[in-house]
Amino acid sequence: MREVTRQSVRLGMTAALLTAALGMVAAQSNAPKEEFNAIAMVNNNIASGSGRVIMQVERWSTPSETNRLAATLTEKGPQALLSELIKTNPVGTIRTPDSLGYDLHYAFQQPGEEGGRQIVLATDRPISFWESVNQPRTIDYPFTVIQMQIDRNGNGKGTLSYATKITATKEGIELENFATSPVMLTQVNAEKRSH
Repeated sequence: MREVTRQSVRLGMTAALLTAALGMVAAQSNAPKEEFNAIAMVNNNIASGSGRVIMQVERWSTPSETNRLAATLTEKGPQALLSELIKTNPVGTIRTPDSLGYDLHYAFQQPGEEGGRQIVLATDRPISFWESVNQPRTIDYPFTVIQMQIDRNGNGKGTLSYATKITATKEGIELENFATSPVMLTQVNAEKRSH
């Protein structure tokens, strides 16, 4: 039986989905396009190893998108959030060097410590035909959530929670991972893009 881990996310997802300040979010929707390169370190019940992951943000989520997603989660729950997230226009892509990009549907940033930033990216996760037909337990874990802490020089670290369930709690947002731990993102490098 696969172990399920829960982590309470107070900083990134709570700020992004429940307490976003409209002025800060409005300013970020006009921020430049960015590319984030990272080394993904996997060591859980599903796989182990490392590889490069590339996340491109073409635009940052708008205040209305953020507010709509937050209200959907708190009022209607995670299944409705998934439907709303999929309907949101893509904000960028996530990929490995040898794969096609998969759409990201949410991108949020806020100021961090000492001139840095906290970034949250989210999307649905690819569901295979077999998984869709057979409905194994993994079907209940439909989200991918990336949280990164970037310093003022554009370097940082983070986590990528794949096969994740998102739940609203009194304390904020709780991520429940199907695997025993999220993928660790190391050597994260952020670069502004002009086109």
